[in-house]
Amino acid sequence: MNGSRTRTQAGVNLPALRHHNAALVLDLLRAAGAEGISRLELAEGTGLTPQAVSKITARLREDGLAVGAGLRPSTGGKPRTVLRLVPDAQFAVGLHLDRDGLTAVLVDLAGRPVAVTTAPLDLGAPAERVLADAADAVRDLSAAEPHKPVLGVGVAVPGPLDHRDGVLHRVTGFPQWDGYPLRAALAERTGLPVVLDKDTNAAALTLSLSEPPGDFAYLHLGTGLGAGLVLGGEVHRGARTGAGEFGHQTLQLDGPLCGCGGRGCIEALCLAAEARGDRGEAARVLGTGAANLVGLLDIDRVVLGGRTVAADEDAYVRGVRAVIEERAARGGAGAGVTVTVAGGGDRPVAEGAAQLVLAPVFGRVGERG
Repeated sequence: MNGSRTRTQAGVNLPALRHHNAALVLDLLRAAGAEGISRLELAEGTGLTPQAVSKITARLREDGLAVGAGLRPSTGGKPRTVLRLVPDAQFAVGLHLDRDGLTAVLVDLAGRPVAVTTAPLDLGAPAERVLADAADAVRDLSAAEPHKPVLGVGVAVPGPLDHRDGVLHRVTGFPQWDGYPLRAALAERTGLPVVLDKDTNAAALTLSLSEPPGDFAYLHLGTGLGAGLVLGGEVHRGARTGAGEFGHQTLQLDGPLCGCGGRGCIEALCLAAEARGDRGEAARVLGTGAANLVGLLDIDRVVLGGRTVAADEDAYVRGVRAVIEERAARGGAGAGVTVTVAGGGDRPVAEGAAQLVLAPVFGRVGERG
């Protein structure tokens, strides 16, 4: 392997190293799509020896994760066998538990949605009722592919929370969840491994797989407002999963009361403007927060999402872009920063929740603390 991989793998035990190498191969198979990729290309792309790649691909074929995709002409010698990923060999479930609704999605190994369900949800209801609704959604989706294994369940919820321990903290507007071990409780109900993260982090993760290289912020405006940060190609969560609490920046000291207990938070100001029908003002408020973030982190892109943005994507893009460009024209940060929309409303959150399960399979487990 090349030097950089050797350095990062120092001290890794042999079983973990084998899993890591297989993940590298799987990631390239996924990226190659239906066209497939040869063993020689896999060796070049991973830095592994051809012998190691042959052993790994043999195991993947035995497990039904890879299959032959024909032959590719060679510049010399016999044609090369091409392999491709078998996307429907395994699946993952992603759940977005929002304050007023549940979105659940079943995705294959390529990250493609196979089945989607939505239902009302009251996050203020007793925990047992919320868990029952979530577990029912997992069972219903798993039944869509009854003979294929489901690797696990990714759950995306509003923060704050601790993604490492799988414990919720004082979810804005729903402090009764403080300290609740959601990951363990849902795993017990479903019998599947469960991964927990903030809704914005989940969406940022799935976007990081398709967005161009570079640093970006995903700003999600739905029932609340938060940010998912991708820095150096990795989701930045912070030491306590606290990064990205974007909605609770104070913009107006004597502003309206926010659900977090503070006043003049950007979330409260945005949602208040929307409620009175002043979408232009809501977009400008969001743009002010986005411009602050651009100046703080020097990011390349701002990506907008969430159901409130989806109601008028053009208005939000125009408003946010105008504030960032105005700041840049005065000599501040923001020159060349693009503003785009993720699309799909809240869907990227649920799909990102599934990616919380799939990412380790393909070696995409990095995070910035």
